[in-house]
Amino acid sequence: MSELLLLNGPNLGILGRREPDIYGSETLADIEQAVAEEVAEFGWKVVARQHDCEGEMVRTVQDSYHVVGAILNPGALMMAGWSLRDALANFPRPWIEVHLSNVWAREQFRHQSILGSLADGVIFGLGAQGYRLAARGLAHRTGAATP
Repeated sequence: MSELLLLNGPNLGILGRREPDIYGSETLADIEQAVAEEVAEFGWKVVARQHDCEGEMVRTVQDSYHVVGAILNPGALMMAGWSLRDALANFPRPWIEVHLSNVWAREQFRHQSILGSLADGVIFGLGAQGYRLAARGLAHRTGAATP
């Protein structure tokens, strides 16, 4: 069975309790389950990881070259996660960057992702649904799903 990496960064482990007016009321476990349901038809298994430390995220990326693809919500590391960027530059599989909130509708410092130019796609501002869309996009990108 092929594996899909679902990697979430700092502060995303407290979804559901963290500023629900911005990030929604769904927990990370809810999102992981939704992605698992979305990719089950492709015979994919979700490998979900959440780290509050950039180094742990880097190690997860480096240890996941075998996966079919990845969905990554780097949280605030999108703005300053240079070692994560370096790890993703070498990642041999397609991946999509996802953010729950519309970062361009928020503070100016959130308006740039140092990772987005490396990603196969980016999804911002669609809440938890963005993860499902990313999963479907990766299935199309890898040929697991037909248009």
